Amino acid sequence: MKILMTNSINSSIYQNSLQIRQEVFVQEQKVPTNIEVDNYEERCTYYVGYINHTPVATARNYLTEDHGWHIQRVAVLKKYRQQGYARELLTFIENQARQQHINYLILGAQDQAQPFYLKQGFTVVGEQFVEAGIKHHNMIKQLTN
Repeated sequence: MKILMTNSINSSIYQNSLQIRQEVFVQEQKVPTNIEVDNYEERCTYYVGYINHTPVATARNYLTEDHGWHIQRVAVLKKYRQQGYARELLTFIENQARQQHINYLILGAQDQAQPFYLKQGFTVVGEQFVEAGIKHHNMIKQLTN
């Protein structure tokens, strides 16, 4: 998988990310568009994984006040799931974070996705919360001691 990244909401990479998010979150999971596309769009870095020039996986992150990265909108198109693309995308993001000396990665994982994130080295923190009608927990992965 080839992974490209951008900070520009005017780029084709961002548009590809939105297409994946629309299909996975809005169409499949019935998340309202006004929740899916939010106030953070312009402050995020977007990642899109391509297979033969086809966008198949995406995620975004933004810098937290205490020098962590909050990862959001991790999604893989249905046809491409269970093939390691989400893991590859997260590994790419983690490597970028380590190069930039980021302290930790945090994300709000859907409860059904917790086993996947646990395998990637994240741990559950805090109480369950509901976002867009879906149960979540925050999960964190420390990158520095």
